[in-house]
Amino acid sequence: MRMKVVILAGGFGTRFREETHSKPKPMILIGDRPILWHIMKFYSFYGFNEFIICLGYKGHVIKDYFANYTLQESDMEIDLTTNTASYLSHPTEPWKIKLVHTGDASMTGGRVKRIQKYIGDEPFLLTYGDGLTNVHLPELLTFHQAHGKLATLTAVQPTARFGGLTFGSGDEVVKFLEKPKGDGRWINGGFFVLQPEVFDYIKGDATHFEKEPLEQLAVNGQLHAYKHTDFWYAMDTLRDQQYLQQLWESGQAPWKIW
Repeated sequence: MRMKVVILAGGFGTRFREETHSKPKPMILIGDRPILWHIMKFYSFYGFNEFIICLGYKGHVIKDYFANYTLQESDMEIDLTTNTASYLSHPTEPWKIKLVHTGDASMTGGRVKRIQKYIGDEPFLLTYGDGLTNVHLPELLTFHQAHGKLATLTAVQPTARFGGLTFGSGDEVVKFLEKPKGDGRWINGGFFVLQPEVFDYIKGDATHFEKEPLEQLAVNGQLHAYKHTDFWYAMDTLRDQQYLQQLWESGQAPWKIW
């Protein structure tokens, strides 16, 4: 099924001040590529190659990256005697990318609302520009189509940030868990499948998609959750970036399915 992929890439990334003073958070590197590139490669593996990237803070950095993508990724021959250049190879990504400025201060819902004209009356995929997963997208889509409602989110159980202790009758530690899976809570992991009617739930730039729209969809019985129990990770801090970097360098990054 052909569907557009909308990626929210306009936030300030305030917890990454050492990085985001010069670039938006989705441009922080994992390996030698921005996390945004990793997200797009993941969707592309499943055949989703048409992207709408919602820009905001320092959006020009993302525009520059893709505007110069062929130049940076290709082998070239430059003839200084004739002042000409030619490409000897070309990037293999079959991507069509709309880069849309959705406001410097818009909230997530406002950014989604601003790209409505590029979606039209079609269902679409939506995710954040700072999260990685290995969720099986065909199964997610099948789940969404089966329940027939307006919205599906991917529910995840994040790994705890710190190790856990289990005590005996007093202060004796009887079990130590190194970063357990969590406390059983399910949270919104993004990776949405949405019908176009969802736009009707968004009022304007000040709307947080995670608040009024999702809350009202839930009240109306129009929101279902696809439970994903495997890898998911959100890059919120420098420590998170370092963890994802270690996974990438190990050659066993769970999201690298291409």
